[in-house]
This record gives sequence, C-alpha cells and structure tokens, in this order.
Amino acid sequence: MNPRLGPAALAVLVAGLLSLGAGTTIVPATAVGPHAPHPAASATPANGPVGNFSAAVNRLVDLLAVAGGGILALVWARVAFSWFSNDITKKVQAKDRARDALIGTLVFTAAITGLVWGLAQWVITGV
Repeated sequence: MNPRLGPAALAVLVAGLLSLGAGTTIVPATAVGPHAPHPAASATPANGPVGNFSAAVNRLVDLLAVAGGGILALVWARVAFSWFSNDITKKVQAKDRARDALIGTLVFTAAITGLVWGLAQWVITGV
C-alpha cells in the first residue's frame, strides 16, 4: 500500500462524512415529515411558540444524530486503516482499537436510544 494514499483516503472519507448531512432536508413540524405531530394530537397551533420550540429541538436532534454518526465512522475508519496495514504492530494495535471502538459504539448507542436513561430511572425509582 502506498504510504501517501493513507492521508488522501482519510481526507476523502472525512469530506464524504461532512457532506452526508448536507443534502438532508429538515422538515419543520408544520409540514408532513418524520417529526410532524398528528393533526389531532394537540390543540396548540404548530406555528406558535410550542411548535417553534419543538421544531428547533427536532432539528437539534437530527444534527446530533449526524454528528454522532460521523464520530463513529471516524473511530471505525481508524480501526480499518490499522487493520489492513502491512505492519504487524499496527495489526496488533488494531485489535485493541477494535475492542475499544466496539465498547464505545455500544455505550454511545445505549446513550442515544435511552437505555442509559431507563436504567438510571429504574435504579433510582425502582419502577
């Protein structure tokens, strides 16, 4: 493998990850979209303060999801570059990095899905 190819491939990967969310259209809660409430779900108008706040929170959640996916992709890309190297010491390091990346991915996924929140609530309240 050409040693000059590594940084170029990493730059292409980072550019691709950064452009991942660029084409995503975030639909406000006033229109039909993934976070739009059912019309009969609430009596508050969607263009009022509550609707604006909900739309802002939904946009923030979408941006955090894209950022989290980018971070996880970078972590696993580092593991992949070490794993497919010709250097034996890098392959040994890749095993440790893969373990750490797997643990980090599981903790991150648990935090995002609410598993950590649910466990904390169960420990504190017993319900």
